[in-house]
Amino acid sequence: MTRSVRIVLLSAAGLAALSAVFAQGFYRGGNNVRWIAESVSTPREVGNHVVDTPVWTNRTGFERDVFTFVRVEYDSANTGSRGGGGGWTTDTPDSDLNVAYRLQEITSLRTDPDGRYIRLTDPHLADFPFIYIVEPGRLYLHPEEITALRAYLNNGGFLMLDDFWGDAAWNNVAHVFKQVFPERNFTELPLDHPMYRSVFAITEKGQVPNVNVGSNSRYTGVTWENHDGDTRTVHHRAILDDKGRIMVFAAHNTDNGDGWEREGEDPYYFENFSLKYAYPLGINLIVHQLTH
Repeated sequence: MTRSVRIVLLSAAGLAALSAVFAQGFYRGGNNVRWIAESVSTPREVGNHVVDTPVWTNRTGFERDVFTFVRVEYDSANTGSRGGGGGWTTDTPDSDLNVAYRLQEITSLRTDPDGRYIRLTDPHLADFPFIYIVEPGRLYLHPEEITALRAYLNNGGFLMLDDFWGDAAWNNVAHVFKQVFPERNFTELPLDHPMYRSVFAITEKGQVPNVNVGSNSRYTGVTWENHDGDTRTVHHRAILDDKGRIMVFAAHNTDNGDGWEREGEDPYYFENFSLKYAYPLGINLIVHQLTH
């Protein structure tokens, strides 16, 4: 998977004024989609997102010359493929559409206004350099999906894992990815890694809670969810290839997807979690992948 991408970023002054740019309008989320029909292949097709989720178009003839935010459909250990209270549908469609819209606000990248849902065995998987899996604490991959994911990552693809908390969820992720890469391990990504400077200067591994915990944190100071083990410590772990390229990035004990989805529900949550942590990390990861 090779791709030449030219990305123009905001100037330093523009980055300093980013909060003012975002403050011009922010989008409302909060749909808790649990079941998506087999015929639906994009977040835009999910009919019950709120009316002010961003809508945009690209120039005629350039519809394919865009970045597409791709969400992986997967089977959870105790649910079917298209539903079941969480799993792969968590935070969609608003999360997917909001982060794609913000990406083109901040860079010269044009983004797909529809997004994409995809199975790992889809023959078009290699068309997309960035894929996203949410709530992998219950992730289950079939043998053919393990093979397809290994090939995709070895050929230059990138996977972001997000929104899983506690020891049991981490142990499941570690187990699944030992099947994908028996010879490789996750390592904690240090803050001096270039990814943390690709657009925003990220200096801490900030915790993004769900919107309810985050909104209440102004009174409680609590930003973590209650699961087994240590959920107060945010981990950014990665699987690297032989040249040090990030193939898999795992954001553990944090919920960036809610930061993207729920940005419009509470100005406090938006300013302290969406704007401060969730968007900078997501945008840095995407830009770093497209330029490396």
